[in-house]
Amino acid sequence: MIKLKKIIIIGTGGHASVLIDAIEKEKKYSICGILDPVRPVNTIIYGYRVLGTESVLSQMNKHIYGGIVAIEDNGSRKKMVQAIRTLVPNFLFISSIHPASCISSDVKVGDGTVIMAGAVINRNAIIGEHCIINTKSSVDHDCILGDYVSVAPGATLGRNVQIGNSAVIALGANVIHSIRIGEHTVIGAGSTVLQNIEPYCVAYGTPARTIRSRKQEDSCFS
Repeated sequence: MIKLKKIIIIGTGGHASVLIDAIEKEKKYSICGILDPVRPVNTIIYGYRVLGTESVLSQMNKHIYGGIVAIEDNGSRKKMVQAIRTLVPNFLFISSIHPASCISSDVKVGDGTVIMAGAVINRNAIIGEHCIINTKSSVDHDCILGDYVSVAPGATLGRNVQIGNSAVIALGANVIHSIRIGEHTVIGAGSTVLQNIEPYCVAYGTPARTIRSRKQEDSCFS
């Protein structure tokens, strides 16, 4: 029997439950517990024990292979990654690719990124670190996604699209080929993006238009 590498999950929200399912089905890692800043130690959630906050990683790091941050909000996920890197500079962030996804062999996937069931990523695409490519989303060939990008369920990116760091493509949105979407911009659910969208914006509609600006610290769900 192959001995699986031990990892830790950071976060206990709904996104964590889906990520845990992906890791279990991937059968590449063994989850030894969950870290969370709120839930009491020894709480059992999604079948795993809460071991404490991220502060315990400095003691655990030599006993585990690495881990992944299971926080859906881009900004909160980035803050947690930065906190872990401060506590444990050599901590290894793993990526997770659901076996029911369809990924071209030459796609580059950054550390800490999760690709969910039914997602399709085509040739020459580059996916940055700590991204979420969610259920049944599609990233066509030659796309480039920055770090901490979230592509929601059912969203579609045409060929040669570029998405800036920490941007969000919300549920069911469609982005036509060769579009550029700036960093920290949120594209609303069901939108159709036909022209480039500047950084730090909220844009939605068909065709999508910039509705207002947003700040880096704003939740991507507000």
